[in-house]
Amino acid sequence: MRVTVLGAGVVGVTTAWYLAADGHEVTVIDRQPLPAQETSFANGGQISVSHAEPWANPQAPWKALKWMGREDAPLLWRLRADPAQWAWGLRFLRECTAARARANVGAIVGLGLASRAALQSLRRELALDYDHLERGILHFYTDPREFGHALPQAALMREFGCERVPKSAAECLAIEPALADSRVPVVGGTYTASDESGDARRFTEALARHAAERGVLFRYGETVTALMREGGRCAGVRLASGERVSADMTVLALGSYSPLLLRPLGVSLPVYPAKGYSATLALPEGATAPTVSLTDDGHKIVISRLGQSLRVAGTAEFNGYDTSLNPARCEALLHRIREIFPSLATVSKVDYWAGLRPATPGNVPLIGDMVAAGLRGLWLNTGHGTLGWTLACGSARMLADLAAGRDPGLDATPYRL
Repeated sequence: MRVTVLGAGVVGVTTAWYLAADGHEVTVIDRQPLPAQETSFANGGQISVSHAEPWANPQAPWKALKWMGREDAPLLWRLRADPAQWAWGLRFLRECTAARARANVGAIVGLGLASRAALQSLRRELALDYDHLERGILHFYTDPREFGHALPQAALMREFGCERVPKSAAECLAIEPALADSRVPVVGGTYTASDESGDARRFTEALARHAAERGVLFRYGETVTALMREGGRCAGVRLASGERVSADMTVLALGSYSPLLLRPLGVSLPVYPAKGYSATLALPEGATAPTVSLTDDGHKIVISRLGQSLRVAGTAEFNGYDTSLNPARCEALLHRIREIFPSLATVSKVDYWAGLRPATPGNVPLIGDMVAAGLRGLWLNTGHGTLGWTLACGSARMLADLAAGRDPGLDATPYRL
């Protein structure tokens, strides 16, 4: 088939790779001049199956109310005159029940485990180098109440096959000795030895080069303005230049921007942008900094070592498509990292970034065809929220399997629109 993949982030490029591996003629279209220039550019760097607890859980509404109005809040909801935001918010509340949260954890863990295995296979096959570390992920806690909440969540993830194991404070310091200097004592944690970390941008760039060698055509600097509908099928896309690009199969992997192309066709996609921030610290030689990837659950931030840099990322700001940097939220990241690792207070070179993460109300991505919406030939691979890097390879392989009529090895039902 002639396949057009919209988006050259980590999800779009992995999708192109697996479809090309099946022998399809694949073209990737992206408005940026290079791959991985938006949401995949400077994310938290974690392959974190252990981070499967969705934002929507029974405690979430009360936390959101508590944080309302705080510029440095881990989750900040800015009310807008935006029907899409309000509709998404109502669906989010529906996902906050214990039963829905449990189902969503199961779907995320299942896809995460498959995705991590697919990534490892790709890494071996192509000898990819992206500053990856296989030292696990440690969720650490400085608040006893947060640690208490984490224990049943860890148990639930173990039910679904993710070995997130409780650790005492002393065991946490043994896993990551750099935490011993924290100005706020670590009270405990959970550790997933099989999780990993690495630079999503470097991975995407490397895989895009291999995909191009395999015959995938990348069209950078091209903006898609519309999906072309002919009867009950999507026949391709129209570009800002006026060019029409026909395709037998079109894959929508534009992250937060995916809903904007579907609205003119009368399809409401439950994906809303959640702005995340990151700070990348250039580490001096001999700096006391972690080498195990960390998650600070209480502050909703992740910390990953990427070569001689430390990436600190997190928070969620629901403010439409605004990508500007909020100084208060940038400073909150830096303040917390200096609190946990005081020796890094002297690091002066810090690069800040903000990107829009495509969130579904339950944090479960949307993968599959749009036949039920009357759009044969159109496929979705979007809505991965904070877990795009974690779920990319598994999502792409599932989509390729479904397109080929193969059993993807997972029940695809939870990921369908």
